[in-house]
Amino acid sequence: MLSKAKIKLIRSLELKKNRQAEGLFVAEGPKVVGDLLPYYRPRFIVATDTWLESHVRPADAETIEATEEELAKASFLKTPQEVLAVFEMPGGQAGKPTSGQATSGLSHQPSENSLTLVLDDVQDPGNLGTIIRTADWFGIRHIVCSPGTADAFSPKVVQATMGAIARVHIHYTELTAYLSGVPAGTPVFGTFLEGEDIYRHPLSTRGLIVMGNEGNGISPAVARYITDKLFIPPYPTGCVTSESLNVAIATAVTLAEFRRRTVL
Repeated sequence: MLSKAKIKLIRSLELKKNRQAEGLFVAEGPKVVGDLLPYYRPRFIVATDTWLESHVRPADAETIEATEEELAKASFLKTPQEVLAVFEMPGGQAGKPTSGQATSGLSHQPSENSLTLVLDDVQDPGNLGTIIRTADWFGIRHIVCSPGTADAFSPKVVQATMGAIARVHIHYTELTAYLSGVPAGTPVFGTFLEGEDIYRHPLSTRGLIVMGNEGNGISPAVARYITDKLFIPPYPTGCVTSESLNVAIATAVTLAEFRRRTVL
């Protein structure tokens, strides 16, 4: 039976301050929970008898059998999906090494043979979750976020990643300090309306790709560090069209073009 205390704890984790205080976050559904179990330690798992009968759980995780009605009281989803798990955040007291994680400070430096995604105040949780999922698809293993970027462990972001947060490292830091410290000669790409056509401009298998805020784009302070300004042109050229692309869609187009050109 799912107790009122457990429901209260789960619901409290909707707020960032409570997630940070408890060192916990929530994931829901067979797909997301299943992908996260090998990487994060579950504090407890709440599931229907159907899910429990067909899935193996970590021996040290508390397991609570619940009805669909009880799950609905705790769930952040309109339609609960058989299982909900409360996981320990990376670095928690009982945490174990993880693949996907969110950290603070200059904990990541770009390597000489890979691409790193940088997010400048991407504030919508759905956009961030989709970007993490897209990065996972295109083999981007590190995302560096400004402090103003949405929290990667909010329920909405976790669900939108569809398990990709288990495989992509998320870092939070002041971007100007981070960018000023990258090795000399590292290409820093960024998307701008006044940039060069991405389909014609030379791209690279290494460096940083910066994506900006939903409404304001890349901030002037961060733009100072961009070495290559890119633009995704509308089609056909010169037609009246939308003012700009959604940042998650723009990220997908950008990463796809980098991979298309640098893998062939």
